[in-house]
Amino acid sequence: MAIVDFPELKALLVGPESRGGRLMALDVGTKTIGIATSDVLRTLATPLTTLKRGKLASDLAALAELTAKHEVKALAIGLPLNMDGSEGPRCQSIRQFVANIARHGPPALAALPVVLQDERLSTAAVTRGMIDDYDMSRAQRAERVDAAAAAWILESALARLKQGPG
Repeated sequence: MAIVDFPELKALLVGPESRGGRLMALDVGTKTIGIATSDVLRTLATPLTTLKRGKLASDLAALAELTAKHEVKALAIGLPLNMDGSEGPRCQSIRQFVANIARHGPPALAALPVVLQDERLSTAAVTRGMIDDYDMSRAQRAERVDAAAAAWILESALARLKQGPG
């Protein structure tokens, strides 16, 4: 499926086949993909794992396995907008990754609707929280920051889905 907006995703998620399924968020980087999932009621976001990027086919296969295992109904993928809201080269990279999911992903993964969620400052916010709240070392943060950033992206997407029309 292609990229959808939040009102369209909301409409897609009310059908009987989509009720009770999880959302999964991806924080796609050049070296890793941070992954988080929601609960089946779509109220909580939880960091799941971080995948080390490899060949596209193996990345998509791993994502397909996770989406099937967690009964995911849609993907929220972080879009790294510039601070002024414009799109730069990283946004183009994310849009290409989404296109690759649709074109080259296993059928169950390629069929999932995708919503792009503004992820400005997600990694910075998560890192700052890890330093302030948990006093984590740099090595400990490196292991967890991508999945935590994906959870931050997912929390933002879940909040937008709960909003009224529009």
